[in-house]
Amino acid sequence: MEKSRHRQQFVFSLLLGLWLPYCLAQTTAANRANLAPTPSSSPNTEKLKVRLSGYPRKHNEGRIELFYKGEWGTICDDDFSIANANVLCRQLGFVSATGWTHSAKYGKGQGKIWLDNVLCHGGEKSIKFCKSRGWGNSDCTHDEDAGVVCRDERIPGFVDPNVIEAQVDENKVEEVRLRSVVVTARKKLPITEGIVEVKHKNGWVQICDLRWTIKNTHVVCGMLGFPHERKVNKNFYKLYLERQKNNFFIHSVACTGTEVHLAACPMEFSKPNATSACTGGMPVVVSCMPGPQFIQNSSLKKKVKVSNNVRLKGGARLGEGRVEVLKGSEWGTVCDDRWNLLSASVVCRELGFGSAKEALTGARMGQGIGPVHMNEVKCLGQEKSIWNCPFKNITSEDCQHVEDAAVWCNVPYMGFENSIRITGGRTRYEGRVEVLSSDSNGTQSWGLICGENWTTKEAMVACRQLGLGYANQGLQETWYWDSSNVTEMVMSGVKCTGSEMALSQCQHHKTVSCQKSAAKFSAGVICSETASDLVLNASLVQQTAYIEDRPLHMLYCAAEENCLSKSASKANWPYGHRRLLRFSSEIHNIGRADFKPKAGRHSWVWHACHSHYHSMDIFTHYDLLNGNGTKVAEGHKASFCLEDTDCQEGVSKRYECANFGDQGITVGCWDLYRHDIDCQWIDITDIKPGNFILQVVINPNHEVAESDFTNNAMKCNCKYDGHRIWFHNCHIGDAFSEEAEKRFEKYPGQLNNKIS
Repeated sequence: MEKSRHRQQFVFSLLLGLWLPYCLAQTTAANRANLAPTPSSSPNTEKLKVRLSGYPRKHNEGRIELFYKGEWGTICDDDFSIANANVLCRQLGFVSATGWTHSAKYGKGQGKIWLDNVLCHGGEKSIKFCKSRGWGNSDCTHDEDAGVVCRDERIPGFVDPNVIEAQVDENKVEEVRLRSVVVTARKKLPITEGIVEVKHKNGWVQICDLRWTIKNTHVVCGMLGFPHERKVNKNFYKLYLERQKNNFFIHSVACTGTEVHLAACPMEFSKPNATSACTGGMPVVVSCMPGPQFIQNSSLKKKVKVSNNVRLKGGARLGEGRVEVLKGSEWGTVCDDRWNLLSASVVCRELGFGSAKEALTGARMGQGIGPVHMNEVKCLGQEKSIWNCPFKNITSEDCQHVEDAAVWCNVPYMGFENSIRITGGRTRYEGRVEVLSSDSNGTQSWGLICGENWTTKEAMVACRQLGLGYANQGLQETWYWDSSNVTEMVMSGVKCTGSEMALSQCQHHKTVSCQKSAAKFSAGVICSETASDLVLNASLVQQTAYIEDRPLHMLYCAAEENCLSKSASKANWPYGHRRLLRFSSEIHNIGRADFKPKAGRHSWVWHACHSHYHSMDIFTHYDLLNGNGTKVAEGHKASFCLEDTDCQEGVSKRYECANFGDQGITVGCWDLYRHDIDCQWIDITDIKPGNFILQVVINPNHEVAESDFTNNAMKCNCKYDGHRIWFHNCHIGDAFSEEAEKRFEKYPGQLNNKIS
């Protein structure tokens, strides 16, 4: 009887368990069927703005707020999902979402709760295309405000909708140009003055100047790559323009002056059927002041100065790079929290460029070294310098170098890419270099560059000129397929510093002089979008320096690899000793590509004595300089066992020498040469006591491409009393201000490893 009652209870429970979820599902389905796509009550023509708010938060996370009917509001977390978060993150310019938050994690919002029970599939272009209860229909409180965490990677070319509200109808403004009416000015680049024209359909149209302001001019100059505007003589243009047929497309523009694109400014468009779209006015004419890099007149260059306490590092193109600021006498970076186009534009303009094309986060231009000087920079857009903007001083716990901010600035069009090309390669990133030259009659034709003394520095300039990033290699011989039938050498003796915008700005022979004139001996390049960047841990060198008197019988292998000074050959082997200055070298790759030896493993050199392969003959120079800059002792390090000793958190090792593995240094990893291994020293046996400078240079011959060669040298003050040695002020070569560096040296330092 007891079992029967239990069986009946079980059957009833089973039926209830099956029936109840079914009923609930039908009710939920019915309710969800009543959820309407958000735009049903929202005109599709209205541009929906989305922003991240709340505190504390990073730049890629926060409470979601929507701007609808002139008011900011939030989204309730009911039914919220990762699909919703993906849609919202893409609207904000991030590639995807990594998570979402509920219960007002980033604090409670104010005003309306615009959306509730939002249901996205994940592929919608806007949150307004997802189903919901409808705008303003919610049973939530701000305790339930939803938030998102976006993946810290920007959609390429995306512009922040909170800064740029471009037109969304057929009157979209994208391309703007200056048309010069002066024939001589038209031939010189950049064009700094002329009629403002907007690309519309298949032609160019004008803007009426009746309500045009200096703020509008500031925006136009900025987007064309110029930091400032200047007065223009309208009377000069009036006579010319009265005789021209003008097509006025835009009737008025009302910029605030901080916009980074004309499309972000409120506009009134001319009506198609209007008889006169600009009565009493004329097309807008502006004049812009270029930055000093783009001024042809040398006397004018001296008047136009750029900031000496802000710089860009690590960028392949002119006008892009990691933002570094000088505080006291030490350079440091800017944390990317709240980094946006307004702050980026202030940096761009103070460095002689236009407004910012993109504000980059997440160390997109490589990681810096040293301190992080600024966090949460909040420029309004009109400041003369980033130092005039509100910001927070931070500690190392607040922000790491993986969060270094960077910029991509608008620069003037110079047309440099039209005077050079690379041909014959398997991809557009490689080939032999051909330059446009003119003969005595003015006839233009393409010609080759002599490959003699062509190095990575020259190749860097060629790749930059073509907009192809960095140079992986500079080739002195090219075996590419000849598709252009160009055989004549038209340029030789090219010598670049590496910072030029075009090969024509580098030194070269006035008349061509090339010993090997066959086409296969012409210069070539292999370009790459990314590059490595090696820096030495200066503080570790300072901490680990000491002297060792090492017996000669323990130095046979080192002598074989030329790691001792010349006087060692005259020593009474195996008796006696050599005095060695020893220290550890920790070499970090803070760039955006792995550092790999130029030579493949097939050409690595086996050293039997130490039982290892050398992948580069000279990986590092160690020099000791005296008070007048003369080298008094030297050492070098061949790259044996170039590998990932350790990596920062979240990065995996890729290179290991054991078992004949591959050699290299992964981005975010470092290679440690301990003080107690052979050749990790300078032989100072013949040195008398005194004050010296230790100089260490990584990748001294620039054999392997790096995004920045200026940080490859490290220097220390060195005091030797004949028994002990002290290092102090160890620092990377470009870590201090020029004034501090001059006080440090008191004489020009040597970076070329040649004894004078």
